[in-house]
Amino acid sequence: MKTGKYLPDALEREYFQIQIIPEVKQMKILGINASPKGSKSQTLKLVKAVLSGAKSKGAEVELVDLCKLKIEYCNACGVCYKKGTCVKKDDFQVIYQKILAADGLVLGSPNYFKSVTAQMKTMIDRMADAIHCQLLIGKYSVSVTTAGALDQDRLVAEYLNEIMLNFGSYVTGSVGVSIRSGPKALEKANEKASTLGEALADDIKEGKVYKKQRKVFKKNRKYFQDLVKMHKDEWPHEYKYWKETDWS
Repeated sequence: MKTGKYLPDALEREYFQIQIIPEVKQMKILGINASPKGSKSQTLKLVKAVLSGAKSKGAEVELVDLCKLKIEYCNACGVCYKKGTCVKKDDFQVIYQKILAADGLVLGSPNYFKSVTAQMKTMIDRMADAIHCQLLIGKYSVSVTTAGALDQDRLVAEYLNEIMLNFGSYVTGSVGVSIRSGPKALEKANEKASTLGEALADDIKEGKVYKKQRKVFKKNRKYFQDLVKMHKDEWPHEYKYWKETDWS
């Protein structure tokens, strides 16, 4: 049916123009709780608070209880460097794929002898290929920690933040609390964790650049590229990966 007599030519063209609206990808944020205390865990509460804050900003969130997964120790066989796959047949690949698919990560661990729990450390050790290839570039992360003694949560937060930087992830921040500080401190930490979750989501939306952290990325990228070049015959998968990126 002709509509020209009802609409001017220019308006008619605009009226019938099909507009293709690009699909907006919803950001995904993965929370990983490495406390073995289950539902009683204060660390778990902090992880959930971060995810709640992120969800209020429109993020799709998911929580994984690391202690319910079967993840074996890394045995330093080097197959992941060579082939990009792990010889172990366990739950690691499930959470690893979730990590790679996420835009943001929330890592939670209590302080166990001035470090993370064994479950968290085991997962990190299995991610050697990810650090060599800097596979977390473009992601953002936060850490939450708890401790029995005063000010000891800071040790674990610093450890996790440094780990994530070395993987290539921007670090938005961290929240920690000493259980010894009492209920009010725990309540305040949960409020801070929720605010941190909002900040994490905002960073992802804006693509925020932390200039000091970006310098660390540049230095690490050069280091791992040189390392892979040195072992190019032993690590063909990683050499191919970097070569396909044009070593950029």
